[in-house]
Amino acid sequence: MAQILDAIPNDDNNKIMCCYVNATSQIQVARITNVANWYFERVVFPGQRLIFEALPEALLEIHSGMMASSILSDTIPCSTLSIQEEIEGNDNQANHNPSSDSQEENLELLSA
Repeated sequence: MAQILDAIPNDDNNKIMCCYVNATSQIQVARITNVANWYFERVVFPGQRLIFEALPEALLEIHSGMMASSILSDTIPCSTLSIQEEIEGNDNQANHNPSSDSQEENLELLSA
């Protein structure tokens, strides 16, 4: 996923794809401030899914609150928000069709 306005300055290939879901009824602000030469900030609406690239050592700060006030309500290591493994796992499952196996077993039973 390209982040055109605020690309991660590190040229390493150790970037991870992350997903955060705002499961509250409040608007939240998600920030990453612990990566040198990079600042990430997004507004996340209730129920919205935020997909972004980050370094594994990055910390996602979740700020919530009402008008003119903001409270740091959570700090989440981006490594725990990684979705790359799940995507690769789903690709492996997509290549295996269990219904075709059961169809083959049914054919073997019928021919026996």
